Amino acid sequence: MADPTFAGWDLGGAHLKIAVVSGDGALKAVRQVPCALWQGLDRLDEALALAAPELTGVARHAVTMTGELVDLFPSRRSGVKALVGKMVEHFSSDEILIFGGTSGFLSPDDALGQCERVASANWLASARWAARRVENALFADLGSTTADLVPLANGEVRALGANDHERLACDELVYSGVTRTPVMAIARRVPFDGEWRALMAEQFATMADVHRITGRLPPTVDQHPAADGAGKSVDDSARRLARMVGRDLEEDSPGAWRGLARYLAERQLRDLADAAERVLSRHLLDDQAPLVGAGIGRFLLRDLAARLERPYRDFAELLRGPEEHRNWAACCAPAAAVALLALDDI
Repeated sequence: MADPTFAGWDLGGAHLKIAVVSGDGALKAVRQVPCALWQGLDRLDEALALAAPELTGVARHAVTMTGELVDLFPSRRSGVKALVGKMVEHFSSDEILIFGGTSGFLSPDDALGQCERVASANWLASARWAARRVENALFADLGSTTADLVPLANGEVRALGANDHERLACDELVYSGVTRTPVMAIARRVPFDGEWRALMAEQFATMADVHRITGRLPPTVDQHPAADGAGKSVDDSARRLARMVGRDLEEDSPGAWRGLARYLAERQLRDLADAAERVLSRHLLDDQAPLVGAGIGRFLLRDLAARLERPYRDFAELLRGPEEHRNWAACCAPAAAVALLALDDI
């Protein structure tokens, strides 16, 4: 096939991500669509319809996923089968390649027999492609919900964990993201009014509110409703954060809410640094190996690289295409990576 065009899909539990690459590996289109998959498979149908305008000329579809984890499905296996089935409904089966992790790319039929390797393998697609561009690095992808921390050594992915259970155990997967993570998951108490104050165990506010108050959250990345369904101004975020300590917005100064947000952002960074230090303590990388950052939380990964005293390289630097596409593809790294891997390997 001359100059094939590949679409890479990352079927997440909260977002659908698509990256389209031409036969020479240049990005042609990138898009992230909110997809509250836990509310029903029809949400995936809607998201796929929104992504359809990007598919002109696409010959093959390379697919990876994490959406099988949502509680819509009774098991990860049933989730993989449902998501593969949806892709087959929307596209021709012989056009679809399912990323099976260490098994490589699989036909939809073969993927149904290897669900455990298909499930939540998107991190491996990103890390494997990054290792082809930067032989020695700590690959980090900080998204809306989770962070991946994967050592790359001599052009190979040197992860200890193969699945979510194992990756959580060795800190290569950290459930901490820059938008959807509830504030109560980051800290149990905070310094406030000169005292340590317990946080309410309620999802009154998320880390999107924290990073919006600090002024660092990119305006286009928070695509889901706020915790209370209200607005997304700095004052709206501060009002939600105030509720976490049993206060109303007007009961203290803007500086108090900025200080609280700053502390919570630091706690999140500290947790990521602790996990990264554990991964790095395997001594696979020398001190000059960079941190390669991907995901919508790259602003925090730059801080993490500095905390670890390592050079920082952005995933966007490794890609080809218009700057806007490269920047969005860095936010949607698994979608871009799975398309590029398929282009290289098929």
